[in-house]
Amino acid sequence: MNKLAAVSATVAIAALVGGIWYVTAPRGGGDVFADCRTTRVAGGDAAIGGPFELVNGQGETVTDADVITGPTLIYFGYTFCPDICPLDNVRNADAVDLLEDRGYMVTPVFISIDPARDTPDVMADYAANMHPRMIGLTGNDAQVKAASQAYRTYYRAQPAEDEFYLVDHSTFTYFVLPEHGFVEYFRRELPAEELADRMACFLDKV
Repeated sequence: MNKLAAVSATVAIAALVGGIWYVTAPRGGGDVFADCRTTRVAGGDAAIGGPFELVNGQGETVTDADVITGPTLIYFGYTFCPDICPLDNVRNADAVDLLEDRGYMVTPVFISIDPARDTPDVMADYAANMHPRMIGLTGNDAQVKAASQAYRTYYRAQPAEDEFYLVDHSTFTYFVLPEHGFVEYFRRELPAEELADRMACFLDKV
């Protein structure tokens, strides 16, 4: 009888410990940002982002380490884009301002996928008109292609006989934290207020 009681007590303790572990264990395999994520990336977060070398608005060659020094919102597009890119960059700038009002500082970054027309001077003017802290980046064809591939973006210039060609491209915005790398991407349909809320969730856990 005593042996049965001892076995029962052992089972009960094991069940209690297991229950406590289940309640307190971090979700998402220890992912501190699990509660904030609304997207999943094939291959995991490490499949997106990484080193790049581009040229800033002052004509200086910079790396990802020079640019991503704090929470950063990255968008790939081009300055001649007639509608999508301006709207997306304005949305991103508005979200950054909303976060600043809450005490968070996020840097918006605009990377050109049209280096033939987007010179450093063009990118500097465009970025300054969008947001005072926006960083505009361009580069040569190889540099731009490498950055695009790192973030798994798509772009392709349409055939044209003059300089007024359009460039097809993906429209995701990427949120990057220096110590964690890429953590989330956002679709363009997301309003600025919701984008700010989504980013704040990540920032609260850093």
